[in-house]
Amino acid sequence: MTKALEESGMHGADFKLLFVCTGNTCRSPMAQIIAARSAGQRGWAKVDIRSAGVSAFRGGSASEGARLAAEGRGLTLDGHESTPLDTELVAWADLILTMGPNHVEVAEALGGRDKVWMLSAYADMGGPTEGAGVTDPFGGDPQIYRECFEALEGLVQDAFFRVEAEFIKPRRESLGPGDESPGSSAESVSSKEENAT
Repeated sequence: MTKALEESGMHGADFKLLFVCTGNTCRSPMAQIIAARSAGQRGWAKVDIRSAGVSAFRGGSASEGARLAAEGRGLTLDGHESTPLDTELVAWADLILTMGPNHVEVAEALGGRDKVWMLSAYADMGGPTEGAGVTDPFGGDPQIYRECFEALEGLVQDAFFRVEAEFIKPRRESLGPGDESPGSSAESVSSKEENAT
């Protein structure tokens, strides 16, 4: 693991979730902050949530439309820096949720087979690439971004029921009495955007 990943707090999480889109400026960072808030509300401890893009440039900011949509829901993307998807991030993640089938293909090619799904497919309990993906709002008007954000909120909530059953609950049950579990505290949820604010 690189020094950069260790310094970012990626090493000690009990559950590591990665959202992936194309440029990491719209859909995946919006999903990331939605998921971070939801994980905190659920009391999931030691959960690390990140995002990346298959064609992202490192260090770019979130799009204006995404920032405005987030602000309208009480969240912020002001500290977001885009991150390209690579083999190290894929290896780090326990679960990778993407916005479209092409992102699944890229993540699988980087070593993510058996742990990568489209977000919509995972939320609907379907196969990894079944159903429709999340439409890219890039270049759209503010309403398009708001609709995308609201769609992501619903998908993340549905996906987290499955995450609870497949990851959080089993890991909680595997720990003995008195041990800290992924469901015991909201304070340990990690998100780059939360740490930057």
